[in-house]
Amino acid sequence: MALIGSDLLAKVKELGDASKSDLVRAAGYLSTKKDGSERLNFTAFYEALLEAKGVTLGDGGGNGKGRAGRSLSYITKVQFNGNLMVGRAYTTLLDLKPGDEFEIKVGKKQIKLIPLGAPEEE
Repeated sequence: MALIGSDLLAKVKELGDASKSDLVRAAGYLSTKKDGSERLNFTAFYEALLEAKGVTLGDGGGNGKGRAGRSLSYITKVQFNGNLMVGRAYTTLLDLKPGDEFEIKVGKKQIKLIPLGAPEEE
């Protein structure tokens, strides 16, 4: 499980002189590729580190609250690789867990994510 907040800051301080790769690994920001090799998630690590230090990226103009009471923006961008990111604050707000599955409904200029097994809204 990846460390966040004060736990992440404590781990970084504890490992002080460790390499960047060792810091990312020790903080739990890694996954396993299909071929079984390890992938270090530097971006997620640095975003979590910035958030733990109170740095917010984005405009924060929404009316929801993320961790530490910061406002959620309810805005996202398509990334360079075509992926669309929904951050942890939003999945936590909806009490979503790793492995939850969704049906993707594409409409006119919109995308809906419908939890599998949930009754469909009209």
